[in-house]
Amino acid sequence: MAKVHTDTNCWLAPAKINRFLHITGQRKDGYHELQTVFQFLNYADELFFTVLPHNEISHRNPISGVVPENDLTIRAARLLQKSTQCSLGVQISINKYLPMGGGLGGGSSDAATTLVALNTLWNLHLSTQELADLGMKLGADVPIFVHGFSAWAEGIGEQLIPIELDEPWFVVLIPSVSVATADIFASSLLKRDCRPLSINDFKSGKGINVCEDIACQMHPEIAFNIKWLSQYAPARMTGTGACVFAMVESEVKAKEILQKKEKSMNGFFAKGCNKSPMYSIC
Repeated sequence: MAKVHTDTNCWLAPAKINRFLHITGQRKDGYHELQTVFQFLNYADELFFTVLPHNEISHRNPISGVVPENDLTIRAARLLQKSTQCSLGVQISINKYLPMGGGLGGGSSDAATTLVALNTLWNLHLSTQELADLGMKLGADVPIFVHGFSAWAEGIGEQLIPIELDEPWFVVLIPSVSVATADIFASSLLKRDCRPLSINDFKSGKGINVCEDIACQMHPEIAFNIKWLSQYAPARMTGTGACVFAMVESEVKAKEILQKKEKSMNGFFAKGCNKSPMYSIC
């Protein structure tokens, strides 16, 4: 069941899907130039913020195995606090539904929601672009979550053009592996010279995920999930993995497919959204 919270005190950090992912080159600083299309899902982590009158920033229920220095919500709050010289603090609580290392953008989405929420709760009045610029310091995917619209992305993911997409239902499978983006981008097998596509190329059906084969070689469970889901609809990995998705025409169809999965498999179904649920709900 898709996670959509209606509590106005709850700030959503939604998942994203990469409808395709091409690498078109590599910069001298090591970053990869890419082309992709981001679309949101109405499946999200839930974040809660308690504003403090002093400058302490803490996490009420830290994610297991993640130290505060690496927690993107803590890093986002500290970055915003420092850049605005804000004297207030915050206690953060999170209901975590998006898997780590899954290619759904969970950490980046949590960071973006933290920036947007605290900009409001701390009465900072930064523009969306100013928040996106801060988010870029936390990760290349953070700006898309801050802007909150489906987008054609280029550069290292920060050059965004709004795009209107169909809003299908998605079946998403979560293999029980975590993929490190750095490992994918470091692979000698990664195709880094994809011919640039146009938006019309994408809309005509062109585009694949060039990271998929590498991730499948590293983690055969990803390949297994793609093969299983492909029985029902064309399946593809999102981002650098590990999650796998297929688009279907209805909620009923998505639910039917998910009910057929093996007991050892994990997944969910959700609606594609051109506007981020973070802005739709909050």
